[in-house]
Amino acid sequence: MKCDNKSIGRWVSMLYRYQQCYIGKQLKEYNIGGGQYSFLLALFKKDGISQEEISKILYMDKGTTARAIAKLEKEGYVVRKQDEEDKRAYKIYLTEKALEFKPKLFKILRRWTDIISTDFDVEEKEVVMNLLEKMAENAALHIKETN
Repeated sequence: MKCDNKSIGRWVSMLYRYQQCYIGKQLKEYNIGGGQYSFLLALFKKDGISQEEISKILYMDKGTTARAIAKLEKEGYVVRKQDEEDKRAYKIYLTEKALEFKPKLFKILRRWTDIISTDFDVEEKEVVMNLLEKMAENAALHIKETN
């Protein structure tokens, strides 16, 4: 089978790896790994949710989520508090440190977008965003239908 450079998955994968390198380097001074910032993003959208909810939102397995949350807790970005309704469960909350870090994280993420869309005009950026959104929706629908 001939391998060509026309595979969308190949390019998406490559962009993801480059992004992880860039973001990992940018986050190093904050003691956050490249794989942990997405957990903060989920909490920025909805603070005080369970690890299980975070796993579902991010399509991550529970073990990965537990390790990421433990690291973020150790670094002072989140705290776990026992769920008042279910004493066996814990809710994850952002700390003041995380809230102060939020604009820095968004600046890093915007900078990455600027880097990968250098020399794109407004229309090209819009087309790319629309296509990527459609692709993500297609992937989510496929996963939902096959589970």
